[in-house]
This record gives sequence, structure tokens and C-alpha cells, in this order.
Amino acid sequence: MGRWFDSVRVRTTLAVVAITGVAAVLGAWALVASLGSSLTEGLLDVAESRADEVAEMIEERGIAPADLVLPEEEDRYVHVLDAEGEVVAASREAPRLPPQVPADEDEPLTDVTGRESRDDDETELFDVVAERAGSWTVVVSQESTEVSDSEEALTASLYVAVPVVMLAVGLATWAVVGRALAPVAAIRAEADRITATRLDSRVPQPSSRDEVSELARTMNAMLERLEQAYDRQRRLVSDASHELRSPATAIRQHAEIALSHPGSTSVDDLARTTLNEGRRLEQLVEQLLWLARTDEDAAPRLQPLDLDDLVLEEAARARATSSVTVDTSLVSGGQVDGDAQMLRRMVANLLDNAVRYAATTVWVAVSERGDEVVLRVGDDGPGIPAADRERVLERFVRLDEARSRDRGGAGLGLAIVTGIVRTHAGSLQIGTSQAGGAQFDVVLPTTRSAAQL
Repeated sequence: MGRWFDSVRVRTTLAVVAITGVAAVLGAWALVASLGSSLTEGLLDVAESRADEVAEMIEERGIAPADLVLPEEEDRYVHVLDAEGEVVAASREAPRLPPQVPADEDEPLTDVTGRESRDDDETELFDVVAERAGSWTVVVSQESTEVSDSEEALTASLYVAVPVVMLAVGLATWAVVGRALAPVAAIRAEADRITATRLDSRVPQPSSRDEVSELARTMNAMLERLEQAYDRQRRLVSDASHELRSPATAIRQHAEIALSHPGSTSVDDLARTTLNEGRRLEQLVEQLLWLARTDEDAAPRLQPLDLDDLVLEEAARARATSSVTVDTSLVSGGQVDGDAQMLRRMVANLLDNAVRYAATTVWVAVSERGDEVVLRVGDDGPGIPAADRERVLERFVRLDEARSRDRGGAGLGLAIVTGIVRTHAGSLQIGTSQAGGAQFDVVLPTTRSAAQL
């Protein structure tokens, strides 16, 4: 029972039927009351008109009450009373005793509703109108049985109509809600069939432009993102496995040769090979960890910092570890809101890439341009062809495979830079430097513009 009631279709139908039932009952009550009031008012108007006519005959035409000819009217009776309240004239079939009215002439007459006994077995309801005519009082009694009969007839019909209306509304609501939820059921069924091996599937999207269609569109966009993320992860695992296998294989092969043929290699050669491959393995693992961090899309720990200070520190490190000239004469102030560790890694990767391919010189510049800080790193190396400038930012992409391996590159440095720049709401462009080599322009929002975002 509880599970059945959990259905949106059932709950919606019951809610609509309940609301319709309450509204119908209240409306039926108001209709019956309005009908009774309208009929009663009409009867009283007729009775008042009859009382006015009889009073006019007595008062203006001078007809004595005993000489009045009162016509017989169905369900309507006229009594003429003297000052003592005695009946001096009455219409045929009128009750013997008239309704009670005030005897004092100074006391105003009001419409009176009372009961009169016609005989021992029947008690009927009368609506009474009284009118003064000099010392006489004209009393018109109107039977209101037809009012109660009409109310009872209407009530009896409403006893049937209200349940019929509730049933019709319930069936219509059940059908409409079922039709509205049919696409949801189709979406749920298709989503239940989607697994990690079927991320290319999409849920059916209705042609309508309602909330269900928006839900389907959102789910399909989510599935597309999941598919892309899964493909990237699969490629990363495949490429990382290949990259990690190379240094591990090199260490194992040199160790096997040293064990099998002790005289073919020296301890120094074995140690040097193991150290180089181990350093390469360590660098690759570190870069993979950085990629995982940038893929998390977590908010970086932002704080105001001087980008020029980071650039000068990393430039000093690059000078100390290479023979290439690193020119920082164009580095000026530039403050940004960023994660110091991530931005340091970004600058280090750009400088390492430039130093790796530069012939003699690397140029570094930092400047503010409006609400942006621009970091420019260029070299006098071979440059990057325009057709490869987008592809070089992807993971494990090396334009010169053999030369990149010799220089220690795994094709992850620029991919890490791209992730860090994206995390800091910046942009990265690749162009040609003043010496014909590669040039990387990183644009980051300044501290004041980041505060406005």
C-alpha cells in the first residue's frame, strides 16, 4: 500500500479528486442555499404584492373587510384582522388561525416565518407578510413547501452529480498525468540500461519544450560529459601505462644484463641508467598526480599574490639548471588571485618547455593589461606549426617523439598548464616569438577583476 501510494500519478490523482470533492461539496451547498433564498424571496415578493393590493382595497377604495372577495390561490392565504386580532375576512381554504403578528399599531410589522397546523397529521411551513390598512391588518401566508421540495430535489440530484464529477475528474487526471509521465518512464528505462560500456547511449528526448524535455536534455548532456571523461580516463590509463612501462623496462633490462653478464657493464653505468630512468619515472608520476588534481575541478585555494615574484624565482631556477639564457627584463608587476602552488607549477612547466627547445635564449614577460595580467614565455627554438598548436596541449602529445624522449619530456607539461589556466578562469594562446620560436601567452584576471566575478 505504501509503495503504491508513492506513485506520483496516484498521489496527484488523489489530491486533485480530494480538492475537486471539497470544492464540489461547498459549491453544491452554496447552490442549494442560493436556490432556497431566491425562491423564498420570490414568494415573499408575491405575498407582499398581494398584501398591498388587499390593503389598497380596504384603505383607498373603502371596501369593508367583510365585503372583500378574496380569490382562492394555491398555497397562498389571506387573513384580515381587526384591531383585537380577530379574523374578519379570509380566503377560502385558509387555516382557521392566522399567523401571529404584533397587535399594537405602533409596533412595526416584520416578515415572520412560522408554522401552522392544517390538521392533526401535517405541519406546514409558511412565509408570512403583514400590512397595516388603517385599523385593519392584512396578513398573507405563503406556503414554502415548494421551496423545501425544490431544495430536496436539487440536493438529490447533487448527491449523484458530485460523485460523477469527482470520478470524471479523477479519470481525466489519471490519464493526463500518465501521459505526462510516460516520457519519464521511458527516460528511466533507458537510463537503467546504461552502463560504463554503453555511455554512448542517450535517453529519449520528447519533442515538447516542457520540464521533462529539459530533464532529458540535461541527462543527455551529463551522459556526454561522462562519456568524454571516461574516454579521457581510458586514454590516460593507456598512455600512462605505456609511458611507465618504458623506464621500468629499461631498469629491468639493465639489471638482467648485469646479472647475466657481470663483465658487460659497470656498477657506475648500471647506477647511472637506473638513476636516469628512476628520475624519469618520478617525474612522470608527479605529472600524473598534477593532472589528476586539475581534473578534479575543485576550487583552488585563491589568495592575492604577485605573479612576477613567482616568475622571477622560477627563472632563477631555470638559469641554474641549464645553459640557456633566461631574459626577464620585461617582467613587471602583476597581481592575481590564485593558488600559489598551482601557478608556480604552471610557470615552471612553461619555462622547462621553453628551455628544452630553445637554442640560446628564453624571454619571459609579465604585464598588466586592463583587468588582465599577461604572462608571455618565448624561445628561439624550432617553434610549433600552426596546425599543431591545439594538439600540443593534449596529454602525451609530442611533435617529435624521439627527440622529446631524449630530452625527458612525456607530453604532459603543457596539458598541466592548460588545466591550471582553466582552473583560474584564464586563457592560453600559442604563437610565434620574436626570434621565430614558440611563444605562450597566459592571460589571467587581476585581483580586482577576480573579486568582481
